[in-house]
Amino acid sequence: MEQPVREIPDSAAPDVAPGVTYDFMVVSNRLPVDRCVPGVDGNDDSGWRRSPGGLVTALAPMMTKTDGAWVGWHGAPDETVEPFSHGGMDLVPVQLSTDDVELYYEGFSNATLWPLYHDVIAPPEFHRTWWDSYRRVNARFAEAVIACAADGATVWVQDYQLQLVPRMLRKARPDLKIGFFNHIPFPPPEIFAQLPWRRAIIDGLLGADLVGFQRPSDAANFMRSARRFLGASVKRQQVHVKDKDGAVTHLARAQAFPISIDVEQISELAKRPDVIERAQQIRRDMGNPTTILLGVDRLDYTKGIRHRLKAFEELLADGTLDVGDATLIQVASPSRERVEQYRLLREEIEGTVGHINGTYDTLLNTAVRYLHHSYPVEEMVALYLASDVMLVTALRDGMNLVAKEYVTARTGEDGALVLSEFAGAADQLKQALLINPHDIDGLKAAIMTAVNLPKKEATRRMRSMRKQVLDHDVDQWSASFLAALKETVIRDDS
Repeated sequence: MEQPVREIPDSAAPDVAPGVTYDFMVVSNRLPVDRCVPGVDGNDDSGWRRSPGGLVTALAPMMTKTDGAWVGWHGAPDETVEPFSHGGMDLVPVQLSTDDVELYYEGFSNATLWPLYHDVIAPPEFHRTWWDSYRRVNARFAEAVIACAADGATVWVQDYQLQLVPRMLRKARPDLKIGFFNHIPFPPPEIFAQLPWRRAIIDGLLGADLVGFQRPSDAANFMRSARRFLGASVKRQQVHVKDKDGAVTHLARAQAFPISIDVEQISELAKRPDVIERAQQIRRDMGNPTTILLGVDRLDYTKGIRHRLKAFEELLADGTLDVGDATLIQVASPSRERVEQYRLLREEIEGTVGHINGTYDTLLNTAVRYLHHSYPVEEMVALYLASDVMLVTALRDGMNLVAKEYVTARTGEDGALVLSEFAGAADQLKQALLINPHDIDGLKAAIMTAVNLPKKEATRRMRSMRKQVLDHDVDQWSASFLAALKETVIRDDS
């Protein structure tokens, strides 16, 4: 039997300055800042620096203009941090214990929900202790919002770690305008059905006025699950949410809002002389091969890195590619290294790279340059400029912003993008060479098409993709979501 979601006690309140309230609040698992050493590498003296990423870039300016605050974990367990301001934003830390990180984050969020929502590429684990922690931590995030939100405030909850928060907020503060955005895929009901707490998750999300997804298929999956597991009435993308007596309390709209990137930042970096020189240096350091192929991913089993390596190895084995002419750079940034499946994946990937290089390397050339690091955005743009072919072979991906960054960086309208049809970006970047990463022969053929793509054809494809991304940047994404949220609330009140 599914357990009820924890209620918010009336007395609950985080340690915040009394009387401080906000008209706009963003809620995410992490705050938009990272710890830093003051005075090192240009960091200020606050001990914090703004986190990279499109979400922070999109929402930070808005928060400074709308009396906003950001609620999230500050990144260190078992540490109390008082609310503070940074870069014009008020930040409200939520405290997590070591057990919370293990059970709520590493456990339920990333070993239950993440694999389940990514089509069970890896088997999800279902543990009641993880679920209990997930409910408790979601309640803690909701409590922080409740204590700080002004009357009628807009609250935008982010991602799969906090799916119970919308319902908790609506029950305690029905005056709030509540939006939720899911950054990862939402599975079809046939897969979602495996989750023992499926009703509670759907009910949690239906606390929002607007539930946003990356793709229309994700929104459709959510509405099908609401109908199947809660018996909800769904009409025109709207779920009619009812109370225990059957009366409609509000309409929860489900809609796709494909997220994008900071186009201006990537474009400016791609034109900077030092970044262009760095790209040329990368090619020189690689021995000036005819073709550089590039993969950039978190080290995650959903990214299809193994499929990419297998296809590249077979192209070398059958002589279609030669290590003197083609090199693959694979950036695999560290990810969830305390989770066993991720440790095993790292060992497998590094073993595969070692086997390929041991077989095909020469004294002058390396087949695969494997980089298990995270890099600043300047270095990433240099890599985009240095490479001829971008390989995005995700087995399942909510969007994949790397594909959009690569396209934006190609200001000369050259290069080629090989893109998995299972990445959300495939809905927008239709002029990419779309592939099914499970089809190794098809992937190999697409790679060779990209390698040999005529200049005129490459320009036509890249120009089309660049126009799409430049016209739909991350600012447009956030503005369209919040405009739809406002319209939804007005319509529901009428």
